[in-house]
Amino acid sequence: MTSKRVAVIGAGASGLTAIKCCLDEGLTPVCFERTSHIGGLWHYTDNPIEGQACVMKSTVINTSKEMMCYSDFPIPAHYPNFMHNSQVLEYFQQYSENFGLEKYINYETEVLHVKKADDFSQTGQWSISYRGTTSGADSVEETFDGVLVCTGHHAEKYVPEFPGLKDYQGKVYLSTRRGSWVLNRVGSNGIPIDLIFGRRPTLYLKSQFPFLSSKFSEFTVNRRFNHELYSLRPKHQIWSQHPMVNDDLPNRLITGSIKVKDDVKRFTQQGVEFVDGTREDNIDAVILATGYSFGFPFLAKEVVGVKENRVELYKLMYPPDLEKHTLAVIGCIQPLGAVMPISEMQCRLATRVIKGTTQLPPWGEIWSDVRLREAEMAQQYVTSRRHTIQVEYMGYMDELAVLVGCKPDFAALFKQDPLFSLKVWFGPVYPYTYRLCGPGQNKDAKQMILTTWERIKEPLQTRPMGDTLSSKPSQLKQSFVWFLVAFVVYKIFQLLSF
Repeated sequence: MTSKRVAVIGAGASGLTAIKCCLDEGLTPVCFERTSHIGGLWHYTDNPIEGQACVMKSTVINTSKEMMCYSDFPIPAHYPNFMHNSQVLEYFQQYSENFGLEKYINYETEVLHVKKADDFSQTGQWSISYRGTTSGADSVEETFDGVLVCTGHHAEKYVPEFPGLKDYQGKVYLSTRRGSWVLNRVGSNGIPIDLIFGRRPTLYLKSQFPFLSSKFSEFTVNRRFNHELYSLRPKHQIWSQHPMVNDDLPNRLITGSIKVKDDVKRFTQQGVEFVDGTREDNIDAVILATGYSFGFPFLAKEVVGVKENRVELYKLMYPPDLEKHTLAVIGCIQPLGAVMPISEMQCRLATRVIKGTTQLPPWGEIWSDVRLREAEMAQQYVTSRRHTIQVEYMGYMDELAVLVGCKPDFAALFKQDPLFSLKVWFGPVYPYTYRLCGPGQNKDAKQMILTTWERIKEPLQTRPMGDTLSSKPSQLKQSFVWFLVAFVVYKIFQLLSF
């Protein structure tokens, strides 16, 4: 029997794992990549192309390597915990080579349109038109059994309107509308911060006691530097906006090389006037850091419509009204965490749905989920274009894992190995966690989890230190203590409710 053919649009962080997941499920991937390389925005170039995002030359990843890797391919131990963008690209190349993905990629090929096949209601098939970007050949149209849209949400730059902006004669532009809570990459004891906060007890605290969780987190970040003293404190709580991760900003502020100003009112020919009435003249450079507008120009609006960065998708993946769920949008998310493992989990779900081994819920449940997500997002986050596709790493991964059937079974784990099950529950929610059981189970997942500390430690151990460093940090003990605190507070709230 011929395997189903799946079109993968884009060969970036999401497209590569889409190809891999297709192969895992016995599907035949055909990837279309309009550039000559893999990596998407992680492929730095000195000559960026309009409509195609690219990291800056200095960009360093904001999530640590153990929390951003694909679940069956750890990042090399000698790589730094927070990698430069060139090393992220190297990792993608290693991933592609290890699983033989490149032979499925059609480079310098642009997808023109994706539309339902004539018999879509029966077959779920899609008609795709594409052409080479350099050959000048005519477009080609083919039929596919499924489509994975892996173009991400960093494409067209968003430029807001400011009075006088067109007349301004500086080189580059910057605007900020509100203050921000600032996280740093390095947490207590020098541990990557996402390994401290990316734990199930933390998720429990945030979901059960959001106010207390926010206050504790604000207290923690203010211990590093007082946000109000530095004119950065916003009016909203810390988890009501996607936080900034920056290690250098406090040092720049205290040395005077950066000054925090209010929102921009208007631009003059050589300067800026702010809403508080102050102004700065003879400015050499202003950077307009206002994000991106995402969309899918090759898709009909009745399939996936985007308006002001708002889109209605089940699990931020599926157009709710499609008769057949054979098209999924991958990586169109703004996570508190890394995109890579989330995109992989989305692809694990999508390929199983296309194959027919996993079924999505009925139409009514799908729309209820869409509306509930919109309501929860509106309640938690300040109104902004960037908060329309926001997800929490752990909660969202668990949602998808339930549908895939790979959410960790802690009762079964406890029976097999009680100590390991506690490590998984109280420790960081590594991507490997979702390879311990269910479809896609990996026999090496347990060992990957047990050896994480060695990979965290290796790039830091650059000279002999004798026996002064313990083999493992005391994070398990800390997580257990915080869980007990949360449990006690929960019981107090229960008693007070009577």
